[in-house]
Amino acid sequence: MQKLLALVDRLLHFLLITTLLLLIVPVSLQIFSRFTDLIPRYMWTEEMSRFFFVWLIMLGATLGVRERLHFDVDFFPNLSGRTAHVLLRLSQLAMLVFSAVILYWGIAFTKFGWNQTSELAEMPMWWIFIAWPIAGGLWIVFLLDHLMNSGDGRESSIQGSVI
Repeated sequence: MQKLLALVDRLLHFLLITTLLLLIVPVSLQIFSRFTDLIPRYMWTEEMSRFFFVWLIMLGATLGVRERLHFDVDFFPNLSGRTAHVLLRLSQLAMLVFSAVILYWGIAFTKFGWNQTSELAEMPMWWIFIAWPIAGGLWIVFLLDHLMNSGDGRESSIQGSVI
């Protein structure tokens, strides 16, 4: 299972980098078209940059869950190890519930946009909307992995630096 999750992790990194590089194209076209007459003003670039940005956020959030990179705010910095562990588990369970909500409503959102196309680029909207259920599903998988592998030394501490 860990090999499969490592493969998914590498795929997510590749997709995140690719999405960021693809985002540069329409944003650059927008900038150059505003300040020069060399490039015509394309309307689809604004729409495409929003779509790439949506995917960039969802992929980044997914990697954040996988690598436990989301920040913690320590309200109680001087907790015992047992109490910190319990609070970490409660936090992960709350994230699991949130992920299930994103998955459930993401599926409904994707169904809603299944037969729609974007106004300017004429792309099927489900290509964008499907980012939500994919992210929610992967969040659940990664959180369950964190919960099941809590004693293997990879567990993050809830007692980090005070933010």
